[in-house]
Amino acid sequence: MQYIFEPMCPSVQIAGRTERFPLHRIYCVGWNYVSHVREMGSDPDREPPIFFMKPLDAITPSGSQVVYPPATENLHYEIELVVAIGREGHAISQDQATEYIWGYGVGIDMTRRDLQAIAKQRGQPWDAAKSFDQSAPISELQPAEHIGHPSSGRIWLEVNGEPRQDGDIEQLIWGVPEIIEHLSALFHLRAGDLIFTGTPAGVSPIERGDVLRGGVDGVATIEIEIV
Repeated sequence: MQYIFEPMCPSVQIAGRTERFPLHRIYCVGWNYVSHVREMGSDPDREPPIFFMKPLDAITPSGSQVVYPPATENLHYEIELVVAIGREGHAISQDQATEYIWGYGVGIDMTRRDLQAIAKQRGQPWDAAKSFDQSAPISELQPAEHIGHPSSGRIWLEVNGEPRQDGDIEQLIWGVPEIIEHLSALFHLRAGDLIFTGTPAGVSPIERGDVLRGGVDGVATIEIEIV
């Protein structure tokens, strides 16, 4: 039997443009707001940031219906500022970090929290908890040349119109330049990389039929429906 594989190049819509932002990798930062670290039962000491990845086909555009994934009874949302990298670099210093940023967006890190809890108890990877289908909904991307490099601004999420998460990106334990410094010491960053930077407190379970809407003021908003 002959198998035919079509090449896939996932991409993200750019606000106000017909062209799209082609993707290379999706990096995520765990436990990057003090409030969220505490609600997850941990001590918010400023230890080196925790990184994990999602597959490129986890990307799902704002406005989509997101299918409730199998093998969980405790699906959570995590609203996040997303950084889009525009040029390659390695061992990037904090004072050079913004030179590598193409733009920004807003994402939701969907998490099978029950599977994550089991993985943490057993000292296992988080892949099954974090890297499933449609686990990375994302807004349109805004070029940094249009909005600058935000270091503060409200980050929020509502479920069916009810406020659930409300913070400010200035509350990041590791700010964007610091994240890029740490990440680029571990990986050679390339144009097309996305970095989900972490979530504030207020995560909780959601059900089929729920509508999630959130954003980062001055950057973008995102809305999805769980089906």
